[in-house]
Amino acid sequence: MRVIIAYLAVIAIWSTTPLTIKWSTEGAGFLFGVTARMLLGTVVCLGVLAVMRTPVPWHRRARRTYYAAALGIFGAMICVYWGARYIPSGLISVIFGLTPLTTGLLSALLLSEERLQLHQIGGILLGIAGLALIFRADLDTGRQGWLGITAILVATLLHSLSTVWIKQVGERLPGLVVNGGGLLVATTLYLVTWAIADGHPPEQLPERTLLSIAYLGIFGTVIGFSLYFFTLRHLSTQVIALIPLVTPVTALLLGQWLNGERIAPAIWWGTAAISIGLVLHQWRQMRRWLIPGESLRS
Repeated sequence: MRVIIAYLAVIAIWSTTPLTIKWSTEGAGFLFGVTARMLLGTVVCLGVLAVMRTPVPWHRRARRTYYAAALGIFGAMICVYWGARYIPSGLISVIFGLTPLTTGLLSALLLSEERLQLHQIGGILLGIAGLALIFRADLDTGRQGWLGITAILVATLLHSLSTVWIKQVGERLPGLVVNGGGLLVATTLYLVTWAIADGHPPEQLPERTLLSIAYLGIFGTVIGFSLYFFTLRHLSTQVIALIPLVTPVTALLLGQWLNGERIAPAIWWGTAAISIGLVLHQWRQMRRWLIPGESLRS
């Protein structure tokens, strides 16, 4: 039951994250927004670990786990924040919906998990077709959205690689500990990057920006990532990768409702293609959940 609750909480948090990322950079710049978020998240996370008297081990395998986590926290998120300047918030989640496809491919290559089946290959091809529709829709408008789409696509690959790397290391640390160690590494990189590239805090921040940074620092970073690493420890990478099956649609609707974002029809068609591709790719896992006794027969 704890794993199910954590799994649903991750879906809820990740559905709201793209929009609050957009808001957190208003009047501040993307580097300050993401650095402030991660710094706040690190302080809160380490504070919780200290109150709980939970040590953060630093032996070799633990360090490798933190480096793997930092690849997603730093590498993927900095791409997301940079790309968010060019595309609607909901589209961030749509492209991140490709995560199960990239994670499945990397798992087959790096973890020696099950080889890709024909239906999984079909799902990947359908996901690529959906992404092509989204690219085409943006290019037809003559905007620079392709820059944001490319950045989020790179973030998706880095996030999948981080997930597979953590599984490959195989160190069974608590999710909060993995988050704390990964944040320590990632926040150090953020501070260095911000100091080199900018280094000047904004003189004044809008209230919505401050609230968004606080939300992302506490819920998006500490609670969200900790629950993600917790579920990652108890579930397979394929089941974890089902999360983006739900979040794209909810994120698109939130962007329209709360931020007045206009979504072109072609993007909805691309989203539908990606979603169907995900269902096709994850059909075996979904059957085990939907059909009683299926897991026993398989």
